[in-house]
Amino acid sequence: MRVVYFDCFSGISGDMALAALIDAGANRQYIEDELKKLPIEPFTLHYNKVVKKGVTGLKLDVLLDPATEIVHHRHFVDIVQMIDQSQLPQKVKARAKKIFEKIGKAEAKVHNISLDHVHFHEVGAVDSIVDIIGVSLALEDLRIEQIYTSPIPLGSGQIKIEHGIYPIPTPATLEILKGIPIRSSQVPYEMTTPTGAGIVAALGTDFHGYPSMTVQAIGYGAGAKDFDDRPNVLRAVIGTTNELYLTEPQFSLHHDHEHHHQEHHHDHHNPLTMP
Repeated sequence: MRVVYFDCFSGISGDMALAALIDAGANRQYIEDELKKLPIEPFTLHYNKVVKKGVTGLKLDVLLDPATEIVHHRHFVDIVQMIDQSQLPQKVKARAKKIFEKIGKAEAKVHNISLDHVHFHEVGAVDSIVDIIGVSLALEDLRIEQIYTSPIPLGSGQIKIEHGIYPIPTPATLEILKGIPIRSSQVPYEMTTPTGAGIVAALGTDFHGYPSMTVQAIGYGAGAKDFDDRPNVLRAVIGTTNELYLTEPQFSLHHDHEHHHQEHHHDHHNPLTMP
């Protein structure tokens, strides 16, 4: 089974996730060609290799045509309709809608409105749509069946968003990550964005560390900021697992008793066994 492990030691954002998967081998031309079919504002994907604290990663930026009027607010239902009416592969559609739904439900809870009335600000912008659907396309291209993730660092301090100055993590990010292991960090920035949180919360199946796997490819997606104490990159580790070795074998008390009895019985008849 093909899997990816997101090592989020410096957090995760949508652009970092897409860049890491492309750096690990996802076909960027396929992803761009599929994204260009969507009825959104014209954009260009700009790739640049950067070095973060000695680690080389791929930095991805979504560049918009300055002459094009930007749609800053999109409702959840509009985004779902756009995905449903697209020619994207069915699994890509399902994954993308799952991510948007995870983020949308968190926004609905925070603002005390129905999911259908949720309108996205940052997440509804072109770059977040490209990141979320792009990640779904990259996972499909890499034939990824399961997503594993490390515990999620959040950062600290405050951040200014459309509604005002909010604590880090923002209410929506924290709501998205309910039930998922997080870890403290004194980095004075937002390390995990709502889009990044939505990707791992919607698609992740385990959040406790590496699965037993054979590593085949590694990609690094670089973030925009520079941290003092660590490289600001997301590591995507692609590999295969054998389901027989995903967990340690479990032994029942009955099995242990039988095993002990067999050993004792065997020892009784073995003259070389020490008493």
